[in-house]
This record gives sequence, structure tokens and C-alpha cells, in this order.
Amino acid sequence: MNKNTLELTHPNAAGIDIGASSHFVAVPSDRDEKPVREFPSFTEDLYALADWLTACGVDTVAMESTGVYRIPLFELLESRGFSVYLVNARHVKNVSGCKSDVLDCQWLQQLMSFGLLSGAFRPQGDFCALRTVARLRERLIREQARHIQHIQKALLLMNLLLTEVISDVIPSGAQVGETGQKIIRAILAGEHDGQVLAQLRNNHIKASEADIAKALQGNWREEHLFALKQAVALYDAYTVQLTECDQQLEKMLKGLARNGLKPDKPKRNHGKPKNAPKFDARTLLLQMCGVDLTRIDGIDVTTAFKVLAEIGADLSRFKSAKHFASWLGLCPGTKISGGKIISAATHSNSNRAAQALKMAAISLRSSQSALGAYYRRLCARMDKGKAVTACAHKLARLIYAMLTQGEAYVDQGQAQYEEKYRQRVIKNLTKRAGQLGFQLIPVTEGV
Repeated sequence: MNKNTLELTHPNAAGIDIGASSHFVAVPSDRDEKPVREFPSFTEDLYALADWLTACGVDTVAMESTGVYRIPLFELLESRGFSVYLVNARHVKNVSGCKSDVLDCQWLQQLMSFGLLSGAFRPQGDFCALRTVARLRERLIREQARHIQHIQKALLLMNLLLTEVISDVIPSGAQVGETGQKIIRAILAGEHDGQVLAQLRNNHIKASEADIAKALQGNWREEHLFALKQAVALYDAYTVQLTECDQQLEKMLKGLARNGLKPDKPKRNHGKPKNAPKFDARTLLLQMCGVDLTRIDGIDVTTAFKVLAEIGADLSRFKSAKHFASWLGLCPGTKISGGKIISAATHSNSNRAAQALKMAAISLRSSQSALGAYYRRLCARMDKGKAVTACAHKLARLIYAMLTQGEAYVDQGQAQYEEKYRQRVIKNLTKRAGQLGFQLIPVTEGV
């Protein structure tokens, strides 16, 4: 049989070109007198679309994974039992010539029929719902941070240099944040005496009451006080929304729990991470996936939550750790022509899990662990950006191994890692010296 012959791998495939107001659907030409139809994007018409695909004997559907217009249709078709493939728009570019929605859906149907398309990774079932709420929480945190900046701007306009004596003015939960909030809310309540406001200082604040009182001497203009009041009100509103979001996430994680495991005592205690969930996420994540990712150096509960919310607990869709790292965009590129490597740079992407792992890699710069030593060795031989990507790649492989094999991570320690690296270097030098006709002789201590 000719290897270049294309065979039908999905004879019952359909292609859908997604649009804001309507969707164009193409089925095999022998299934209907009109194999290409247009359906409006209203819910009633989406049900009609699904019924038509069922009547045509379709079991596989391909659609481009662009925009949010595809989500209602994807969820409907998936609930109807169709195998829905979200394909990369770059992989389905049509041949040069005229381009239309009718041609696009037919091209998708043809490529899918011959098995030339692969679906994008998407968490299944409840994990997809968890990812949606987790992303909402990140958006709320970003919006809340904007209003923190508005609070700081209003203070500066009144020449209240509170940020010069207190590092964190408003973040809740921290002791310094507690002092800043008390002072700001006292200002809004009408107290403008710096000496009185300075008495709200927490004992853990390094700045003295005199310094704080000096920083709180400013001009109390009415318009700036009004701006401060508005910013604090919006900050409080987002705080309420975040609390409700955390409650919903806790409920969803409890529903995904598969065991009753309890995490061991953390090997390091640096306080609660900033923007961490306001519930025991570490225990719930352990009960969801069966392993404690926070045992990996550099990965705290916030990073573990972000990664697991994006990928879920089941990585069976990825054949190996290499496939998983490639999906994250943490692998070198393979742009080769004429046997020469043109570029090996990683492809830029906006994968949230990869971004979280890169931030975890950066936090290893002062870690006294094997991963910390690995990161510092990489920084010594390449630029920092590449070192961060390479270390994030290593973290991704560790996570894949833990989630697929169910094994706990055990740190071998910085000293053991350095010794293994030293032995490997000596072995390579000895081999190289032998090839050149020399012999390595260790230097005796004290000589």
C-alpha cells in the first residue's frame, strides 16, 4: 500500500466555522442534500444544529479553538455524546485563494475526515468548571490590585507618604497591611491628626510613631478624600467577591476529593503566600490528586492551585512528560532546514500553568535544595530567561511524574546534588584527558 495514500479515519466527521452571530456547519456530502448549512447562534438554533448532526450520523466534530463563541456549542455537543475537537487555527489555514465561512467549514470537515487534525487539551467535566472559577478569581485579584494603586495615588495627591514608612499599605492578612488599613479607614472616618493616626501602628512595624506621624502631614483636599473613599469602597467590594469565589472553589474541590489524605507538616514555613486562597487548599488539592505538589521546592500552595486548576488531576491525554512539557511551551523549538538548526527558541504562548511554573522557578534563586542548585548552575551558563524556562521544564516533568505515578517528591539536597555534579564533571574530564593522552591526578590536600 502506498504510504502517501490518505485514509478516512473519521468518516462521520463534521466541520464547524464558529462565528458571533451564526455558525456554518459542513457534513459529508452523502449525508444530506444540503451538506453545508448556516445556523444562528441562538440557543434554539444550537439545539437544531445538534439534532441535524445526529440525523446525519455524525460522531466527530472539529471546530477552531478561537474566541468564546464556541463554548456554548462545545458544551452542548459534548453533552450530546459527540467527540469534539478544538483545533489550532494555525493548523487549519486554507489554501490560497478565496476565503469564506462556507469554505472554512468544508476544509475543517475534510481535514478531520483524514485524521489530519489533533484536538487541544481541555480538562474534563468538573475540572473544567474548576478552571473557570479559578480564572475568575485571578481576574478579581487583578482588578482589586488596580484599586490598591488608586488608593496609593489618592494618598500621594494629598502628600500623605504612608507608602514611604509602611511597605504594604492595604493588603489584608499581613500585619503591615493591617496598620495601613486602620490608618486609611480612620482618615475616611474624619481623623486627620497625624499623631493620633500614628498610634494605630502595629508593634511589628519598623517605622516609629514619629516617622508615621510625619508621613501623615498633608493637604486634606475634599476631592482627593472623595477619590480615596471611592477606591477603598471598590477594594472592599472586590474583597467580598473574592470571599464568595473562595467559598465556591472550596465547595468544588471538596466535590473532587477522591481520598481522605492529610498533608505532612510543610518542610519550610515562610508564612501564607500572598493572594493564597482563604481555605485549606493544600489539603483539598492532596485529596483531589493524591499527591502533594507543595513538597517540590519552589511550588507553594498558590502555584499548585493554579497548575492543578489548569490541567486537572488526570494527565493521561499526554503520552509522556515530553508531550506535557511541549504543551506547556517549555520545550526548545525544532525549526530545522537543510539539516541545520535555524532556531531552537521556545514558542511564545500564554499558557497560565507555564507562567505559574516560571514564577516558581524564579523563587528557587536562594533555595538551599537540589532544584535551587540546579537553577543557579543554569544561570551561570546561560542567560536568566533561558534558565527560568529550563527550570520550569524540570518542574513540569516532576509534576507529570507525581500525577501519573502517584509518587511523592523527595528532595535529594543541595550537597548531594553538587557532589553528583562534581563526580560527573570529573568523569568527563578523565575521559577527555585519556583521549588526549593525559592522565588526571588528584591534588593531595595540604600540598
